[in-house]
Amino acid sequence: MSVPIPYGQDEYGVRFDWGPMGARVTRPQVAVVVDVLSFSTSVVVAVERGMRVYPYPWKDSSAQEFADAHDATLAAGRLAGQDAGAPSLSPASLLTCAGVERLVLPSPNGSAIAAAMVAGGATIAAGCLRNAQAIARWLAPAVGSGRTVAVIAAGERWAEDDSLRPALEDHLGSGAILAELAALGFDAEFSPEASMAAEAYRRGAGSLGERMQQCVSGRELALRGFACDVEVAADLNASEVVPVLVDGAFEGSGEGR
Repeated sequence: MSVPIPYGQDEYGVRFDWGPMGARVTRPQVAVVVDVLSFSTSVVVAVERGMRVYPYPWKDSSAQEFADAHDATLAAGRLAGQDAGAPSLSPASLLTCAGVERLVLPSPNGSAIAAAMVAGGATIAAGCLRNAQAIARWLAPAVGSGRTVAVIAAGERWAEDDSLRPALEDHLGSGAILAELAALGFDAEFSPEASMAAEAYRRGAGSLGERMQQCVSGRELALRGFACDVEVAADLNASEVVPVLVDGAFEGSGEGR
């Protein structure tokens, strides 16, 4: 698909967009995937505990085959992991479950974006509220040296037609990273989209926990019994880990290594 250059924010060194298509059109050299509830938060927690995390874009039977091929453990669904104490797609469970060396995290949102970025040759990190400051510090040398950077909010999917549903938690997570990068003096490099994401975060930062609990995704998780995942995801700058995708898996790198 041919996309006009203006959609890629090519005039700016630091860009912000949504979903797999946004990931493709921004064409960055360095990218941060932000899927706060729960892919990127789960990646950060797992990598902090010493796990090597393989993203996988599907939640069907092929995910187990992929895990077997990489001698890895497939993360269980939230409910199954809660019952068994096994690694799961719940960030809260990953804080306390038995550790594994290699973990496969199936995710149609965050993993799909990472796959799109890999195809474009970008260096990819997983970012969220928990490691926003660490990610910004990791990005700073790249921006300073003239490399192009994009922060990509994953969003969710509407069940009815699988179209993108922009999600507040991912806007906040992306905005937190960009606000930290602006505080380091790189705001002149920002596209208007990146600037507004940072501004939206700054305006809401004083009530971050409440906004996370009351947004659509937060309320959905609470109704399903996973309010604890929202609390873990909203723990701003709790981690120094910067998970970077290397040879198909996220591992600790940069400031948080």
